[in-house]
Amino acid sequence: MSALSDLSERLRALLFPRRHRRELEEEMRFHVERDAEERGRRGADPDAARREAALAFGGAERFQEEVRDATGVRPLQDFAADVRHALRGLRRNPAFALGAILVLGVGIGATAASFAVVDAVVLAPLPHPHADRLVRVYPRVTRNFGNLSTVDFQAIRDQQKSFDAFGGVALATMALSGTGEPQLVYAGRTTTGFFRALGVVPAVGRLIQRRDEALGAPPVVVLSHALAGELFGGARAALGRAVTLDGRSHEVVGVLPGGPAAAAGLAGWDLGVWPAVQMETPTRRGPFWIRGIARLKEDVTHAEAARDLAGISERIFPLWAAGFQDREARFTPVPLREAIVGDAGRSLGLFAAAVALVLLIAVANVATLVLVRASARAQELAVRVALGAPRARLVRMVLVEGLTLTSFAGLAGLLVAALGVRLAGTLAPYLPRQAEVGLDWRALAFVAAATLAVGVLVSLPPLFAALRPGRAAGLGAGARVGPGRGTHAVRTALVTAEFALALPLLLGAGLLLNSFLRLQRVDPGFDAAGVVTTSVALPEARHPEEATPAFWRRAEALVAELGGIEAFGLSTELPPSQPGNENNFDLVDRPVPAGASQPTSPWVYATNGYFAALGVPLVDGRAFRVGDTAEAPPVAIVTESWARRFYPGESPVGRQMIEGGCVECPRTTIVGVVGDVKYLGLENAGEAVYLPFAQGGPRDAHLVARGRGTTAETLAALREVVRRLDPELPVAQATLAERLAGELADPRRWTAIVGAFGATAVLLASLGVFALMSYSVRQRRREIGVRIALGAGPQSVTWMIVRRGMGVAVSGLALGLLLAALEVRLLQALLFGVGAADPLTLAAVAAGLLGAALFACWLPGRSAARVSPLEALVAE
Repeated sequence: MSALSDLSERLRALLFPRRHRRELEEEMRFHVERDAEERGRRGADPDAARREAALAFGGAERFQEEVRDATGVRPLQDFAADVRHALRGLRRNPAFALGAILVLGVGIGATAASFAVVDAVVLAPLPHPHADRLVRVYPRVTRNFGNLSTVDFQAIRDQQKSFDAFGGVALATMALSGTGEPQLVYAGRTTTGFFRALGVVPAVGRLIQRRDEALGAPPVVVLSHALAGELFGGARAALGRAVTLDGRSHEVVGVLPGGPAAAAGLAGWDLGVWPAVQMETPTRRGPFWIRGIARLKEDVTHAEAARDLAGISERIFPLWAAGFQDREARFTPVPLREAIVGDAGRSLGLFAAAVALVLLIAVANVATLVLVRASARAQELAVRVALGAPRARLVRMVLVEGLTLTSFAGLAGLLVAALGVRLAGTLAPYLPRQAEVGLDWRALAFVAAATLAVGVLVSLPPLFAALRPGRAAGLGAGARVGPGRGTHAVRTALVTAEFALALPLLLGAGLLLNSFLRLQRVDPGFDAAGVVTTSVALPEARHPEEATPAFWRRAEALVAELGGIEAFGLSTELPPSQPGNENNFDLVDRPVPAGASQPTSPWVYATNGYFAALGVPLVDGRAFRVGDTAEAPPVAIVTESWARRFYPGESPVGRQMIEGGCVECPRTTIVGVVGDVKYLGLENAGEAVYLPFAQGGPRDAHLVARGRGTTAETLAALREVVRRLDPELPVAQATLAERLAGELADPRRWTAIVGAFGATAVLLASLGVFALMSYSVRQRRREIGVRIALGAGPQSVTWMIVRRGMGVAVSGLALGLLLAALEVRLLQALLFGVGAADPLTLAAVAAGLLGAALFACWLPGRSAARVSPLEALVAE
């Protein structure tokens, strides 16, 4: 109880100082009157007894001091007094206070937002039970990772000894109909072990079971909680209902749980429908289409699981070696979080580093301004020292002033952080785990810690100035107290640090801009103007395999009847970045060595009209013919890049290849060469292999047309064609120009973000050197006046100021080069056509930064040249 009463007394004294003072005075009077009564009983005169009692007690002030020391209220009251003093100082300098709060608030808020994104995407565990034991199983073939084949999946499922559960999912786009307007939905065709590995418990019903995977089993599907509500009004209402996927009716047997975990998706995939996958008996090692997910047993390490999977790889290789020759291929477990995040962690690291640099520059800038302000208060600090203020008192006062300032900046930073988190989806729409990004308690704790750290950093320079020896010297008549060499050195060091931190940011922006401009100039291999696409997927239930060729012939005939179409074709892939099908092959006359992996290329089924619609020229050989049907020998057309890679200096026309490791299949003959088209992104080569659309019989295809009218008219015409063919078919439409712009969206976004940070850094650094030189001019006003009186010209005075300021900037650039050397590793993966240490970009960035510094130094130099000698001497 004594501790509680002591705490209560301290709080009352701090919160209600006037009432506490009255209570102390009443207690003092009580003690004085008792002492006076005691002295009166001993025979003293009443008035004398009262005076003697008051003198013996020591007076009200001494009593209050003793009580405050005894109760521990003094530190709290002194702290409150320091806070009030700091607030009064901010009110007296509203421009400084507002500018510092805004600069630091933006820095703290941006840093907190970047922390929230990095924490949610990279650091936080996945929203699954015991997520550290979840792995993605890849078949690591030579040079890259990929998906599993049916052979791979079944071998791992039946032979593995390291997993509590192992399952697979095949991502697909499916046509959903029967519940309103037909629509395309993203689906995950799953096996039983997929949900078991992730530890999913359905909200209602059940999940996929082993019997659902048997060929011919009734089709079943599990819906997401959101889609069940959209289609049927709720999870329970959806149970037992039917949805039509790709023309087949599927019974809804379960609904996944909702909430924040559902928003994050399953293993990183936020999909609406999860039907059961049914695998046919494989006839070859490929194709590779399944993503494997597993949960490690509690006593199994990643290394042990890797050895277990490697043994399976070795056992199944001889069985399928005729069509799959890569003896070095090994099944490899990769932590699921690492598989989901991928290269996003590197990009986020660059973003976080850029934000941190901006914050440090902002801190240095505000610290410089605070130091200048503290120099203006040198007289006040000197008086405090002369009157006996202890060093600890000055330290506390300066720290409280800095922390008071940054506390307001921290509140502003919370608003900036909330806005930044909201903008994260816009700035990085394809960021993994984006639904998990938010301002949670960790982000709020980070804001508090950053505010405290920034407050201390901002306070250090003025604290150094306040504790400088000899602060009280020279307080005699006419003496001036101003900043000494030590204070000037601190200010110079801060501005130098600003330039050192600005260089890596500006260099990053310059490199990304250079890369983006080069990427924009890349020839995608096609003319996107006026070209539109309509994507169609034929459900097997309504369009059996033998009927699909007739469907596509009918589509071509209907489009030919349209008057506004200049060229039209069909294709299974779309540029510039849709390599939906990459196939391995082996050249008959130049086979790969035994045991080596076969090369792969984008594999595109197309009609001649597709080349005409995109403006792709025929370079060598012939185009596809009417007779190139499924009954005719297989033929192919390759791109120029493909020909240069595999037949440099020769024509590939007439050469043959083995497709997909199928050694028993007829050889495919190359009959032509066309211009390059980018299918693997603008930064990659334009290699591709084209096959006649009639020889593939694909279910999913893109109707590609170049219209004579507007793109809207062409899109409407293609949509009407599909409606006439099958009103239940959902379609997805876009222009090729939109697809091309989308390919440039990420580089443009990163260039804009880092460029904005770089511009902010240059502005802050320039303001820092401007403030430093302006203050230097004010402090040296008498010296400058004397120089001018002695005959110094305006240009020499200006050059004197500019020379000193540029010396600071050049020193900062030299230090910035060391920081830039650490930056290049993060940048290299984001650049195209330019090295991270590109000398031209570095020279341009350095010149730009020095130019900004020169202008910032010239302004105070020009002001110095206008100093009147008479005015300076009279003022002195």
